[in-house]
Amino acid sequence: MPRPRTIPANHPPFAALPVTPVMLASRLRAMVHVTGRLSQQHLPVVCLPGYQRNMSDFTGFVQGFGRAWPLVLIDLPGRGRADDRAKADDYSSIADARDVASILAALGISEAIILGQGHGGQVAMALAAEHPLLIAGTMLLDAGPVTDSRGIVRLRNNLAHIEALRGEAVVGSFRRILGGDYPELSREQLDALVGRSHYFDKRGRARPLYDARLISALASINFDDVLAPQWPLFDALKCAPLMLLRTQLTDQLRQETFREMVRRRPDAVALTIAGQGSPALFDQSEEIAAVADFVRSISERRQRRAMVRRLL
Repeated sequence: MPRPRTIPANHPPFAALPVTPVMLASRLRAMVHVTGRLSQQHLPVVCLPGYQRNMSDFTGFVQGFGRAWPLVLIDLPGRGRADDRAKADDYSSIADARDVASILAALGISEAIILGQGHGGQVAMALAAEHPLLIAGTMLLDAGPVTDSRGIVRLRNNLAHIEALRGEAVVGSFRRILGGDYPELSREQLDALVGRSHYFDKRGRARPLYDARLISALASINFDDVLAPQWPLFDALKCAPLMLLRTQLTDQLRQETFREMVRRRPDAVALTIAGQGSPALFDQSEEIAAVADFVRSISERRQRRAMVRRLL
């Protein structure tokens, strides 16, 4: 049976992101936020957040990109305001990709540009492998075919530490952890970021905005593990234009992996986001402008092809 999520109704990070439920084949509800108008004129940009993350990580991107272009933000099962999966074993990038395809079909989207951050990028690769005609373009952010085990262990340990504390100790720990990823942010800005992954209960404990079983699934991974590369999935992205982004301080995607991705796809647009780690804040004009240029170039290329077909 589906497991509905329990989240405060007035949680501030979600205030500007009202959602519509989409019923999946598994009878779970995913949650979708759409800005702009879905139409045949513009290819929508579909935003997929990280492993245990939710759509609030794209808040800065939505605000900077503007509402003239259609953006689709998705909370997949187990994250944000979506239902939890019935069993822990049901969580996988393949299941998530299947759900993304269902959501696009429900929204009447036959082709889209996918922006995947972290695990969201792995979902994008799995989607391209199964449904290449859905992919008009892909943007991978701190995502690739080789996952860094060090980042997984750090994430797991940090979350276990945070969720064992309460009161001011929680706030201080969050600041120390987030400060390593965002060294230029003030205490107030770091505190605001906490709400993207947790809320505080009446006892002062940090409660996750994700199914805790997602983190339990990482228990067997060790710091020095070498996880199996998935280069065939990366190669599936050859079906469409590609943009590769990496934050300077990330521990999710090693620099050597990023360089190899660029080498294998010399046609890809590559960009490093300076001064921050994962998840990217995606709130600076430079990277948003680069994404906008990439999106427009794909849309214009599509319009030219359509015009040629009409003339033939």
